Formats: sequence, structure tokens, C-alpha cells
Amino acid sequence: MLEPAFFHPYRQAVNRELQDFLSGRPLPLYDMMTYHLGWRDESGAPGEAVGKKLRPIFCLLACRAVGGDPDTSLPAASALEMLHNFSLVHDDIEDETGLRRHRPAVWKLWGPAQGINVGDAMMALAHMALYELEARGTDPARVLQAARILDETCLELCEGQYLDISFDSRQDVGVDDYVIMVSKKTGALFEASFKMGALLGSDTDSLMGPLGEFGRKMGLVFQIRDDFLGIWGEETVTGKPWAADIRRKKKTLPIIYALHQAKGAAGRDLEELYGQESLGDRDVSRVMGILDDLGARDYVQDMAAKRHEEALSALETTGLAPSAQEELREVGAYLMEREY
Repeated sequence: MLEPAFFHPYRQAVNRELQDFLSGRPLPLYDMMTYHLGWRDESGAPGEAVGKKLRPIFCLLACRAVGGDPDTSLPAASALEMLHNFSLVHDDIEDETGLRRHRPAVWKLWGPAQGINVGDAMMALAHMALYELEARGTDPARVLQAARILDETCLELCEGQYLDISFDSRQDVGVDDYVIMVSKKTGALFEASFKMGALLGSDTDSLMGPLGEFGRKMGLVFQIRDDFLGIWGEETVTGKPWAADIRRKKKTLPIIYALHQAKGAAGRDLEELYGQESLGDRDVSRVMGILDDLGARDYVQDMAAKRHEEALSALETTGLAPSAQEELREVGAYLMEREY
């Protein structure tokens, strides 16, 4: 499914806001940031911005949905994108992932120490971007509320990453553990995006809760779909190798489900395969066969559908105008059915 057409102008607005915010900073430290964001290549030549910018787009959409002017919440949208990218830079180091968005990760080019430094600086810049709200007329009390949301979200991201890392050395990870981890690592920032937009677009706080709940549930849908695409996605569409997550031996939802469902020889085979140092094409095919036999593909899609329904139920409690609800339903449908 193609992304909604109304994403494009919001993405352009966020890119302009971020570029203005980062311009005029001469240290090469900021060149590393703009490289990560896609505005330059390794040699410093100009490039195209990368990344879906979903989180800042959701902030602007929520602001509009509650009757506000999305332009007034652009500093918050930028802050959310900076926070997200801080986590990506650090995640790549922690997971020893050499590629990010089909290019060498920051730490791979400049080393882990500079990668950590870049991530730390982006976290500080997220706060500085948020403080721009007051300069543009937002009530200081609301800026403080937004800052609290940002900090609480950052803590949840770290908790989620801790759990994700711990899964690599655990044999007892279940689906419930997965849901808790994803709710923190992905769902928390989706929730913050919708909550912050609602906070800045309205004089009341009554819509922050249900819109935030919509966002957190859609964060789960997004990650479950990501796990689906990481195994069954079309290589020509996703840009990733066939069964990429299996090749990396990632314990994503299909694998966690299979490890707990597989009995006898199939269970021993799966544990043995995931215990190997690396997996070849034949090994990947064996894992895929086990997943097919256990119905893992349907299980993952059913779980995404359930979370999607929960998100829509939260949306219905908002009392938003039908046009605003329809726009957010379109967002939900896209996250549920996207192909990359």
C-alpha cells in the first residue's frame, strides 16, 4: 500500500525545519549528523533526505486533528525526529549493525566513539528544538509538558533497547515479553508524537490520552509489520535481502512464536539453527519451512490486525471530527499494509 498523499507536504516541512535548525553549525560533528539524515554523502556532497519521518508527521497530523495549526508544532516535530535518530545512531553501535538505510552507519565510518558522541548531541538538540516552541508563542507551561513527554519517552526507548539486547542471550523470551519490549522501543515514540501534537493543537488535555493510546497501538502494528516484512517482504520492494531477519538471527515475533510452538524435531532444528554462528541459504530455507508449518505468517498478521482494531477503538473515543478521524484511519491502514 502506498503511503497517504498528505504525508508528503508534512515531510517537506519537517525537512526544512530540521535543515534550518542545524544550519550554521561548523564542526564536523554536525556533518556526521547531516550524513546520517541523508543530506550529504561520505565525501560531503549534497544528498537527499532519508527516512520516512513518520513520527514528526504524526505530531503534525494530531495537531491538525484537534483543531490546531500544524506549523506551530514544527519545533516539537523536529524534536521527535531528532530523538528518534539519536536512538538509531546508538542502536547501530549496540547491535553492531554496519548499514543504516542502505548506507554505512555513522559508527562504521567514524568509529563507535564518535557515533556515541553524535547520538548524544542529537539527544541534546532534540531538547533545544523543543524550546523553540516558546519563541514561537507557545505557553511555557505547555513547553514544559512537552519536555516531560520527551524525557519520559527517551527513558522508555532505553528500557525497550535494554530488553531487546537482553533477548539475544535469553532462551525464555515469549510473545508477552516481545509485546512489552516493542511497546517501549517503538510504541512509546509513536504515542509521544500523537500526544505532543494534541497538546500543542488544543487548549485542553482531554485528547492526549486517547490519541496517545492510538499512537502506541499503531506503533505495535508498525513493528509487527516490520517483523513480517523482515522475513516475507519482497526484496525488490523492501530493498533488503530475502529473509533478512533470519539471516541476522533476529528474534522477531515470527521466530519467538515458532520457538514456543515448535515441538520435537522441528523445535530442536530451530534452536540448533539459531545457535549457529551464521546461516546459509539452505539453513534459511529450513527456518522458513518451520515457520510455514507452524502458521507463523498468519499468526503475525492476526496479531497486527488485533492491535490495529484496538487502535481504532481508541480513536473512536476521541470525538474528533469525522474528517480528522478518517485521515487517521488512513494512517492506520497504511501502517497495517505497507510493503516497505
